[in-house]
Amino acid sequence: MFPDAPIVNFRAEASKCSCGGNLNVLKTHPKIVATFEIGQFIAHETELCCQDCKKTHRSKELCELVAPKSKFGFDIMVFVGNSLFLRCRGEKEIQHELNQRNIPISVREIGYLGKRFIIYLALAHKESQQRIKQLMALRGGYILHLDGTCEGDSPHLMSALDSITNIVIDNVKLSSENSEQIIPFLNQIKKVYGNPIAAVHDMGKGILKAIKEVFPGIADFICHFHFLKDIGNDLFGSEYATLRKALTTKVTRSTLRKHLKLLTKEIDADAKLEKRRDLYLQQQLKGKVSTDLPAVVAAYTWIHWILDWKRELSGYGFPFDRDHYVFYQRLKSIKKAIETLPARVKKDNRISQLNSILISVLNDQNLKRTVTMLQEKIITFDQLREAMQIALPEGKKGLNDDGKDVDIKTIKEKVTNFRNAMKVKQAAQKNVGYKKMLKQIDKYWDKLFADPITVINSQGEKIIIQPQRTNNILERLFRSIKRAFRKRSGNKSFNRTLKALLSDTPLVQNLKNPEYMKALLNGHSTLEERFAAIDVELVRQELKKINDQQEKIPAAMKKVLQTTNLPVKIAKITKAVSA
Repeated sequence: MFPDAPIVNFRAEASKCSCGGNLNVLKTHPKIVATFEIGQFIAHETELCCQDCKKTHRSKELCELVAPKSKFGFDIMVFVGNSLFLRCRGEKEIQHELNQRNIPISVREIGYLGKRFIIYLALAHKESQQRIKQLMALRGGYILHLDGTCEGDSPHLMSALDSITNIVIDNVKLSSENSEQIIPFLNQIKKVYGNPIAAVHDMGKGILKAIKEVFPGIADFICHFHFLKDIGNDLFGSEYATLRKALTTKVTRSTLRKHLKLLTKEIDADAKLEKRRDLYLQQQLKGKVSTDLPAVVAAYTWIHWILDWKRELSGYGFPFDRDHYVFYQRLKSIKKAIETLPARVKKDNRISQLNSILISVLNDQNLKRTVTMLQEKIITFDQLREAMQIALPEGKKGLNDDGKDVDIKTIKEKVTNFRNAMKVKQAAQKNVGYKKMLKQIDKYWDKLFADPITVINSQGEKIIIQPQRTNNILERLFRSIKRAFRKRSGNKSFNRTLKALLSDTPLVQNLKNPEYMKALLNGHSTLEERFAAIDVELVRQELKKINDQQEKIPAAMKKVLQTTNLPVKIAKITKAVSA
């Protein structure tokens, strides 16, 4: 608003101390403050001190604008937090936006404000836990979804979410997902929110053991998607690995790409061939192909089709999507098509070279037997997918697939029929993959089929709740966090980010939830007002705790660690010291 930073006077509003003592002026000091409404200004604050208890009184008005010892107002901190974690903006983008609004700020300060934003949000969340509990009680309780994510040697970020209200209720960083580390986390959740109606999670041994220890007797279910994923790995993981290795060893894809490059060069150099190719493509798009196709264009188009194998995938990942198997089947299709050509066309150099590439893979007898077994197992696996009505072969929802809205009794009946099918039983007697599959089905049978649960809410009303069949609600949460950080940084690897990430960062997803916001704000109209009501000493304690947990290496040590032959050099100057 102003070309030059104005001076604004603030004075402690209290006339008497809470103990009844008189107040005297302690000091008046200036500090530079920046808010959206004014921009930069100089705040002259007069602090008062009690004569009796020596308590310091500060200006409430100033403390509602900016935290003590901070330069940037709560409104700027909230803007930075929303921009970083919800709008997925990078630090430099945010810096530019703030500069446009006459708020000069460094990139490093933006990162620091982002950290403070998470700390303030976590403290506000902690203070609101009882209101969140009341909200869940109105819905009849909560269903605990538990999952963790990590990358490389990063710590495991574990989150707990209630799938009824869709609220992230707690988070923690663990060095591993063993039960000894998960149990204290679950005990904390139990202490605050009580026992859940049910728990849903993946098949991790640590989670299974921890849930049983902390919540004995509650309905405990495993994610159908994770269950099928584990089944597929057990059933045909070894055959698939053999196929993948064979295709890699024979460098099939790279050989096809080299051949395609030569064909493309030949077509582009000949105007007639180029015209024939374009005419064929136009006719193909219209569904009326009447032109004769030169061998070079046929080979060119076939290779393009082979290399476009990803089009058949559904986005579920292995074992639902089998990209190497699809690729192999496309090789077979083209080989079959070549066999229908007249002998003179087969002898064409472009066709014969393509045929040679296909033969090098398809005539491998050991690989043939492996693919035949793989094909049989894929058919069986897809039958189980159909029975469980999730991640179906024709599905296109990818990792967001929560399964069809089918009655659990119907699913249970179909899976029972699949499990007891004579063909499957006989296969299990001959093949270890089928045997493993049946063993997994039997082991987790009681955790697969969640019947509707009848509960009484806090107002005495009877509510019927159907637990979700998957843990995808948390998987989506983690994917959105990773996607946001990758979008901001442009770095595909999430390892370093996860190491530096504050454990309560997933709480930002709750800010999209109106019910959660009402509980969090607790009568305040904005997030800025809510943060201003938090004791700044608690924020400082959290900041200190985070800084103490981070591994710090002195700058001089970092330089020394880069020394060539450091181990040998240390050995030469190290002397034995007598007792």
